[in-house]
Amino acid sequence: MLEWLKNINKEHPEFWKNYVSKFEEKSSRYVILSTESSGSNPEKDVLLSIASFSVVEDSIYIGDSFEAVLLQYQFYHDNHLADEFLLENKILKLSEPEAIQSFINFVGNSVLVGHHINSHVEMINHALDRLDCGRLRNEALDIDVMHCKLNDINDKEFSLDELSTFYHIPINEKNSAAENAYRTALLFLKLKSRLGIK
Repeated sequence: MLEWLKNINKEHPEFWKNYVSKFEEKSSRYVILSTESSGSNPEKDVLLSIASFSVVEDSIYIGDSFEAVLLQYQFYHDNHLADEFLLENKILKLSEPEAIQSFINFVGNSVLVGHHINSHVEMINHALDRLDCGRLRNEALDIDVMHCKLNDINDKEFSLDELSTFYHIPINEKNSAAENAYRTALLFLKLKSRLGIK
């Protein structure tokens, strides 16, 4: 409950100080966030990949994106998994500290958007904690919550595939953080327009 107290007098890394200083102004940029992890428990599971696209003025900017595979060698070793995926994959490969720092530099003060965004944010917050940083300060929007608000639904959650089908977004068989981030971006633009969000 008083988690924030432990960070009051702590000396934070420079990248974190730069990130915090950006919140003096409000951003008009949205960053669509999707992560893949070894499970859903941020206390014991690890991030395996992060993917993000920016959305500005109703356009997805593919060139303004971030994607990285995290080199979680201990996870692969402990689970007897081969690292062929890491060797063959052409995506940027970074250690967890490098990936988190790069992501924080990319996201800045943008509004985060995701499908069940809280789970992605919590995984990143636990990685930030390991770097002696605070928690993400970005506002966050969840496309599932937006869909439920638009359709006056209070008692159900929808998968990304269900939302994609409902809004006629093509579903690619290749399931990756980048693919999910792109689908989430398309869904966000549809929901944003229908809800009248600027």
